[in-house]
Amino acid sequence: MAKILVIHGPNLNLLGRRERSIYGSDTLEEINHLLSEVARRHPVELEFFQSNHEGAIIDKIQAAMDTAQGILINPGGFTHYSIAIRDALSAVALPTVEVHLSNIHAREDFRGHTVIAPVCIGQVGGFGKQSYVLGLLGLLRHLEQKG
Repeated sequence: MAKILVIHGPNLNLLGRRERSIYGSDTLEEINHLLSEVARRHPVELEFFQSNHEGAIIDKIQAAMDTAQGILINPGGFTHYSIAIRDALSAVALPTVEVHLSNIHAREDFRGHTVIAPVCIGQVGGFGKQSYVLGLLGLLRHLEQKG
């Protein structure tokens, strides 16, 4: 059974309460529950992790090198400048999908730049909580094809 690490970056613990017009009213717990429901239909185990701290996210990525087969990550504000998270993802060389609730390319100019996407197999954004589902399904498909 494959194991996927789901990483939620900074401020995502405030989902459902922050900027609902951008991020919707779903809480982080509701998103995790939705992903768990999707995972039940596939041979996959999910591990959820949220942190507002760059170093904690990097430590979790590095630990996944020996325990996970893939990573689903919403790097939040780290998307735009965290070379350290990018380097950690590159170092562990696990298939990774970057997800965003909003369409980062349709927002402020700085949000359209991602340093994370170049080390990922794909990126999904703009579909609210469904971005996570689409990202997970894409990652599972990639792992199936990889064999």
